[in-house]
Amino acid sequence: MYVCLCQGITDGQIREAIYEGCCSYREVRESTGVGTQCGKCACLAKQVVRETLADVQNAQPALSAPMFYPA
Repeated sequence: MYVCLCQGITDGQIREAIYEGCCSYREVRESTGVGTQCGKCACLAKQVVRETLADVQNAQPALSAPMFYPA
């Protein structure tokens, strides 16, 4: 889904920026250009950033948990 029509930025591109290391809306904005033209997309873009960061944080404990294998 397009989030920023001015720059042609999708929610997938915002998520990808976070997966590649962006840790805030500011960093995503600098990386993708979302919200830098008219600003009407900023609320939705921030929501996508918040949700994606929460998903990443919730997934990390599962990835870092030790694996136990039966003997």
